[in-house]
Amino acid sequence: MRSLLVLLSAVTMLAAAQTAMAGATGALKMVDIDNSEQARQRGAEIVVSTCMMCHSLKYIKFSDLSQIGMTEEQIKYLLEDQDIDDRMMSLTPIEVRKESYGKVPPDLALMAIARKKGPQHIYTLLTDYYYKDAEQEETDNHLFPGIKMPDALAYADAESDEERAEIETQAADVASFLVWAADPNAESRRAIGTYVIIYLIILTALLYLLKRRVWSKVH
Repeated sequence: MRSLLVLLSAVTMLAAAQTAMAGATGALKMVDIDNSEQARQRGAEIVVSTCMMCHSLKYIKFSDLSQIGMTEEQIKYLLEDQDIDDRMMSLTPIEVRKESYGKVPPDLALMAIARKKGPQHIYTLLTDYYYKDAEQEETDNHLFPGIKMPDALAYADAESDEERAEIETQAADVASFLVWAADPNAESRRAIGTYVIIYLIILTALLYLLKRRVWSKVH
C-alpha cells in the first residue's frame, strides 16, 4: 500500500512538473550537460542556496547527497535549520510563496524528466532572461514568456561574456544535479543491469551446452 501511495505521488508530481513546463515557447539551447560528481556537487550547492528559497525536492534527503560524493561536512555546511536526515524542503512558508507567485512553485525533484530534453529546458530557462525595457526594471524569459520566476542566477544582469559564461556553467551544473535528483539510483541500476545481462548470457550458454549433451544421448 505504501509503495502504491509513493507511486501515485510521483505520478502526480510528474504531471505537475509537466504542467509547469508546458508554457515553454522559445527554442532550446542544445548544450551537453556534464554529469560528473563535481558538476552535480556544484549544482547541489546552487539549488540549496538559491532555488530552495522557493522550490523543494520532496523525494531527496540531504543525506542522499553523499551519493554524488559529498562528505558529511560538506552536506552540513549547506544546512540552515534542517537536519541532515531531513528532506530537501523549502524553508519559505507555502503561504508566502503562493502570495509572491500566485501559486506554489513546483517541486524540482522530477523536473529534469518532466519532458523530453528536460536538462536542456532547465539550462535554457536559467539562461534566457532579459530586461523587457530600457530602464531595466522588469525581466522576462524567452523560453517562458511571462514567467513569474525571478532571474535566479542574474543572467540578465551579466555585462560581459565572462560573466555570462560563468552563469551558463552554473545553469548547466543545476541541470546536472536535477538530472541526478530525478533518478538517484539510475547509475546503480545500470550497473546491476550489466551484471544481469552477463549472467543471462552465461546461463543461456550453459543451458545450450546442457541441451546438446542431453540430446546427444538420445541420438
